[in-house]
Amino acid sequence: MSKKSHITSVGGQALIEGVMMQGPKGVATAVRKPDNSICVEYHKVKHLKDKCKFFGIPIIRGIVAFIESMILGYKLLMYSAEVSGMEDIEDVEMTKFEKWLDNKFGDKFMDFIMGIATVLGFALAFLIFFFLPVFIFNRINAACDLSLTPWQGTIEGLMKIVIFVVYMVLVSQMKDIKRLFKYHGAEHKSIACYESGEELIVENVKKCTRFHPRCGTSFMFVMLILSIVVVTLLSLVVPSELKQNTVLWMLIKLPLIPIIMGIGYEFIKYAGRHNNLFVKILSAPGLWMQRITTKEPDDDIIEVGIASLKAVITDNIEDDEIK
Repeated sequence: MSKKSHITSVGGQALIEGVMMQGPKGVATAVRKPDNSICVEYHKVKHLKDKCKFFGIPIIRGIVAFIESMILGYKLLMYSAEVSGMEDIEDVEMTKFEKWLDNKFGDKFMDFIMGIATVLGFALAFLIFFFLPVFIFNRINAACDLSLTPWQGTIEGLMKIVIFVVYMVLVSQMKDIKRLFKYHGAEHKSIACYESGEELIVENVKKCTRFHPRCGTSFMFVMLILSIVVVTLLSLVVPSELKQNTVLWMLIKLPLIPIIMGIGYEFIKYAGRHNNLFVKILSAPGLWMQRITTKEPDDDIIEVGIASLKAVITDNIEDDEIK
């Protein structure tokens, strides 16, 4: 491979014992199987922006891309759990009642359980990151005779950042999550190696940085920073009586989430192609946070990252459509 540095549109995601890499034409996955071999597959992915030009409009494409990435990420996590043998381990640990339900209802039962888990996950995230900051602020503001009202958007945003950081620090202490974060590190380091023009081998990848401006962690921080600015401006024009009502204030802010999401996506795309002072300042918190969400990978984990990346930048592997 030429040592000429180049920027690519490849991005990825850590999976269970694996890595997903997404390129302009499709998605490649590499998952370490129980027999220690690596299962590599190339998956066709049909994006909405390719079917309708409206979904490719700036800002709109960010909203669509986020929803698509959530759906695709969930499907590939389930796929990697199956390939890596994680599901077999779970089957062994099932209780007699769970086995009876599984035998009686089959995949429908598991789909129902996963659906419930997903709904509960979103509800918990809403409660922690959306309701809790508003609830806490209103209590503190009431104790301060409403003197903090002009700074409501700023204070709520800062509380979200603190909650997010604390949450990620606590989660990162879990054994399984630590291993997942190693695969996250392998994903970043493999892409960094490729973008630097170096040959994709373990020795070269190990030398590369595990911090990347296009990471989802950076995207989350950009969204949090943007939300502080947008909600602070909004709080200046919304009557204080409405802001003191926790439910009403949340309903007022809800329509802003897709807009902030779309703007954040555009910035991440811009940050991936530029390295000016503006980009460095806004990217800094996300890059710092990657010290928590990525870990230095072992050689065998790097091998999986390399296999996934090689598959997505070449078209010589049999594909399998994601449905």
